[in-house]
Amino acid sequence: MTEATYTVEGMTCGHCAGAVKEEVSGLTGVQTVDVDLATGAVKVTSQEPLPRDAVEAAVAEAGYQVVA
Repeated sequence: MTEATYTVEGMTCGHCAGAVKEEVSGLTGVQTVDVDLATGAVKVTSQEPLPRDAVEAAVAEAGYQVVA
């Protein structure tokens, strides 16, 4: 099990957070996704480390951008 936290820019409401959570949750191996709307932090727990570009692509699919 591994955890990684990403900062996502542009989320302003619960719907935004839900869209990001849904897209990232669809990545292979993802166990949990926790989104902190106030800070933009997205914590991902997965079976193995995820490629950063895969997470960035999932976030982009939801309409947002990983900034850190």
